[in-house]
Amino acid sequence: MIRRWTLSRRGFVGASMAALTIGAGLPAWFAREVVSDEEERASRESKPVSPNDRIRLGAIGTGGQGYLVMTEAVKKRPGVELVAACDVDANRRRAAIVKSKLKGVAEYGDFRALLARPDIDAVTVVTPDHWHAPIAIAALRAGKDVYCEKPMTLTIDEGKALVKAASETDRLVQVGTQQRSDPRFRLACELVRNGRIGPIRRVETRVGSNPKHKPLSPSTPPVGLDWDFWLGQAPAVPYIKERCHYDFRWWYEYSGGKLTDWGAHHNDIAQWGLDADDTGPIAVEATNSEVGTSPDSFACPVDFSVTYTYATGATLVCSGKGKNGVLFVGDLGWIFVDRAKIEASDPRLLTDPLPSTATRLVSSNDHILNFIDAVRTREKPVCNPTIGHRSGTVCHLGNIAIRTGESLRWDPKAERFVDNDRANAMLSRETRPQWRIG
Repeated sequence: MIRRWTLSRRGFVGASMAALTIGAGLPAWFAREVVSDEEERASRESKPVSPNDRIRLGAIGTGGQGYLVMTEAVKKRPGVELVAACDVDANRRRAAIVKSKLKGVAEYGDFRALLARPDIDAVTVVTPDHWHAPIAIAALRAGKDVYCEKPMTLTIDEGKALVKAASETDRLVQVGTQQRSDPRFRLACELVRNGRIGPIRRVETRVGSNPKHKPLSPSTPPVGLDWDFWLGQAPAVPYIKERCHYDFRWWYEYSGGKLTDWGAHHNDIAQWGLDADDTGPIAVEATNSEVGTSPDSFACPVDFSVTYTYATGATLVCSGKGKNGVLFVGDLGWIFVDRAKIEASDPRLLTDPLPSTATRLVSSNDHILNFIDAVRTREKPVCNPTIGHRSGTVCHLGNIAIRTGESLRWDPKAERFVDNDRANAMLSRETRPQWRIG
């Protein structure tokens, strides 16, 4: 999902300070920095696009989010052309192309045919979660740069494989945790990283509850949907409408519920603020309501709370309850941030500028444009695959704790649970042979 702040880059540069401080909720000193950054970028990018800088894009997955990503990539930056679109649902694929009003877009039902085109430079992968890693790795090996929707993978072992593939192929991956490109979240993390609220004792990520379990009935797949292809690596099962499209989120075969849906966003910010992008927690435990056990019903618990412990002693609590957003709590106060505002226990925690010696984080302000720019400059995007993997790992650890019902110790260096074979077995999933990641 992309629910970003409302100022486009063009509108951003010309925006008044009042619009940024009131509309975007930024303190004046930080708003001035953001405007200055965007003016500098706009100046660098005002030159005509040379033929060598043109980007030919392929879109894999054209549903609501897939449509949004592929059209924003084309419309926001000159020299980007959508040349191909792929979806196993022919109806969604055709509807997306028609709605986009883009011309000359070739259609595919099989992503492998799209990746075989040597003229495609980069792809967007905006599919159900269980398809992210297989497609992204295949795209990297085909020489394409990849924008991959969050969570980057279905399992922790898939994350390790994707990071390895990106390194071996020397291609770029941007993971779709768009809050890394929202100045409010960056400001919160910069303040926390610079000790504005003292040592961090607790972070809370509030991600919402999962829908209730309910019995569902198989039916005939709609004409135009290749159901067996949609299932991919997941077990072969009869079509159920609520397994597909948006509701795939509530089935462990394809996703991980709100923990990997909203959790991939908010836990990513928690890791950013805790300076844990390259590591992670050392322990995890969960409390939850009943997990669905019927093969024809949603599986994820309606209510849950997962507590992670970091080597610093800080805890991260990811819960389905509370106001959606991220709360950092330190010895000197708290900072709360969501997609509408940033608040603090004392307004001066926000309004007092950081000193010139402060640690500053990567400034993006537009996630998709950050990817397009990285494709041209070959600089790392704001959410590279190592970050996406570690942030996704936090979410997967939580689901493993929920499903085992155990308090687990985690070794972030070895990326394995300590003395727990049952939990380690969940680092990967059984896959159908034809879709196994090699």
